[in-house]
Amino acid sequence: MAKYVVGSAWPYVQTVPHLGNMIGSVLSADVYARYLRLRGHEVVFVSGSDMHGTPIEVEAIQLGVDPADYALKMHQIVAELFRRWDISFDLYTHTHSETHIKFVQEFFARVYENGFIFTRDDEVPYCPRDKIYLPDRFVIGKCPYCGYERARGDQCENCGRLLDPKQLIEPRCAVCGSKPEWRVTRHWYLDLRRLEDRIRKYVEWNPHLPLNAKEMSLAMLKEGMRPRAITRDNKWGIPAPFPGAEGKTIYVWFEAVLGYISAVVEYFKKLGREEEWKRFWLDQETKVVFFVGKDNVPFHVIILPALLMASGENYVMPTTTASTEYLLYEGDKFSKSRRWGIWIDEALHLLPTDYWRFVLVYIRPENRDTSFTWQTALEVINKVLNDDVGNYANRVLSFIKSRMGGAVPPPGKPSPEDEEFISKVAQLFQKAEAHYDAIELKEAVHTVVEIAREGNKYLNARAPWELAKKDAEAANAVLYRAFWSLKYLAAGLAPVVPRSAETLWAMMGISTPLTWEEAKKPPTPGAQLGEVKPLFRKITEQDVKVLLAKLEELRAQKYSRKYPWEQVLL
Repeated sequence: MAKYVVGSAWPYVQTVPHLGNMIGSVLSADVYARYLRLRGHEVVFVSGSDMHGTPIEVEAIQLGVDPADYALKMHQIVAELFRRWDISFDLYTHTHSETHIKFVQEFFARVYENGFIFTRDDEVPYCPRDKIYLPDRFVIGKCPYCGYERARGDQCENCGRLLDPKQLIEPRCAVCGSKPEWRVTRHWYLDLRRLEDRIRKYVEWNPHLPLNAKEMSLAMLKEGMRPRAITRDNKWGIPAPFPGAEGKTIYVWFEAVLGYISAVVEYFKKLGREEEWKRFWLDQETKVVFFVGKDNVPFHVIILPALLMASGENYVMPTTTASTEYLLYEGDKFSKSRRWGIWIDEALHLLPTDYWRFVLVYIRPENRDTSFTWQTALEVINKVLNDDVGNYANRVLSFIKSRMGGAVPPPGKPSPEDEEFISKVAQLFQKAEAHYDAIELKEAVHTVVEIAREGNKYLNARAPWELAKKDAEAANAVLYRAFWSLKYLAAGLAPVVPRSAETLWAMMGISTPLTWEEAKKPPTPGAQLGEVKPLFRKITEQDVKVLLAKLEELRAQKYSRKYPWEQVLL
């Protein structure tokens, strides 16, 4: 049994995650954590809401509310939505917790004492009306390249050019429209140059990093590491602990990544075992696995390892950062302003949770950008989840219920075909296990589904309804092995569709808990089945039209409300 810390990227609490955010981090991490637990490993699965930063502060100003109240309300809503999506966090916390703030300040104080932080004066935009320093993206103006009137200070959305706020023509504050001033301010920098060789070695010699994370990180390292400012002038954040840094806060990206440690500290603190976090984060035998979208790779593969090195403590280096490509919606990027896509609160009003979980993992964008379409979703739900998986389970259990007194039959006298079938099922299960271990979750679920497909072919070929008329022993042999294959199927699907897997397990009447090893054990003859009912149902194209009409009604309700926390469907 191994120890794991599993972490999903900390969602920014300003808005509710959409389906792409879900599969990119939280859902993928949950599937992996559930799999590890089924294997009997010791797992602490953590994440939390990223509460701080200028976007929250600015929006709070615009709404006339306190940023702390705003962030906490949104955090509680997002936490509840994750619970309804059956995300099995051991702890879902937030970056304004007492434990996190204390940990971050003590951590950066050590990094400062170790000589990895220096100061430098910068000239940055300041809004005299709102009395706040403006991050690049909160300065807007005309693009000097294409003339787009609402280019941001970091990038023009129209032509894609990377920009600096000083390049904008007629720059103005994105909050109030005032012309910004340029003021000199002092910031504290992490000297990544001194850590570059160690970071490069960590990336190059890490056999577990996925190709996209490794290539992106090596490309950045090839350009050379530059010092990064770790302080900001905004008020809503964790106060910087450095001498002379009064009024400065820690940049959200630098403090949020430390949440993977502080959340484990907080988890064991809540259990009354305060020192036990060290058994995970300070034991080199622990495996640390993060799940992020590809846009979060630099901060997980470069910045966090650099911080751990600079601390001088013996923290476990992350084993891997499982990074997905982007999920698109009907061929285009998700966009809240255009209402293009589906957000996780909306999804729960349209289809059962397990349907969403299965579809998203089945099409998970592991190697390339992938588009969610309703046509694809229908095919996956109807042909795969219902016809392949649900139909096979129903065929086996209904036959045992109606023709065999509802009890698991004895093993009978197996034919070579029977032995070949259960051997093939065991091989598929082992193959799925290898995919889960490699965090190839899409391939894992595709392989598990093959068990059901093989089962349907097996029943058609062996025709136990005919065998039962002339050779009860032969019919018993077929149904015994078909039942056994359902044990494999339930365990293989449990990380992805936990509710449906438990329902199947209960229908099978198995008294022992659902585990990976239990699936491999032969069934107990004579055990009584539970109530047998269909696991899934089909969704028609007309159903989708009704669902999308319902979605528009729901959106009309939510967007008629003023505050972000009132615009969430619960």
